[in-house]
Amino acid sequence: MNILIKTADGSNTLFNDQIGEHYHSAHGALQESRHVFIEAGLKHSLITNQDKEELNVLEIGFGTGLNFLLSFAHCHEIKTRLNYKAIEAFPLSSEILESTAYSEYVSPYIWQSFINGYEKAIHATQQLSEYCCLEIFHGTFQQFNTDQKFDVLYYDAFSVRHQPELWTNEIIAHACNFLNKGGIFVTYAITGNLKRAIKSCGFEIEKLQGAPGKREMLRAKKIV
Repeated sequence: MNILIKTADGSNTLFNDQIGEHYHSAHGALQESRHVFIEAGLKHSLITNQDKEELNVLEIGFGTGLNFLLSFAHCHEIKTRLNYKAIEAFPLSSEILESTAYSEYVSPYIWQSFINGYEKAIHATQQLSEYCCLEIFHGTFQQFNTDQKFDVLYYDAFSVRHQPELWTNEIIAHACNFLNKGGIFVTYAITGNLKRAIKSCGFEIEKLQGAPGKREMLRAKKIV
């Protein structure tokens, strides 16, 4: 069961009582998504690759769709094509997504395009707008594979405490394999083991200031 919770910045998240964890930081769902995934991931990639007319993003843990919505809104604003693929073992219903009130943070057009296409995207790629395609793989990350390579990877699984199977060296290597050379891996977490696992896959590691409630976060660039 998922319970709607208001976080410290006024935005909502869900508490998954089976996992025992919130989908986003209780210190601020919106702040965390913007800081970790949009600013440190999406925008950083666009700034360092200014000639790119489209961006391929892979998200591990689609959840409430907040990271996607903010990505969609930004790419729509700057007229950059966004090809977004996400993995979600337990997709939420449209009704639950609407209960989050994330419609407040994007335009009515972005929100309605998302809600209209969300459940269809679980079965096949959906063209949500001139600038955005969404596909959601309904299964575990362990089951996921593709020949497609991505420019940015949002690693937004539940924490190692509650979902340790998604933070093993083998799974981190599996994730790193989907990035292009120069691709960006971002996550809210940072541990010694995570840094070693990503570095061993040919990445350059950066420690960045974390979102409110966390001292640090990790960003890595694939260099080989």
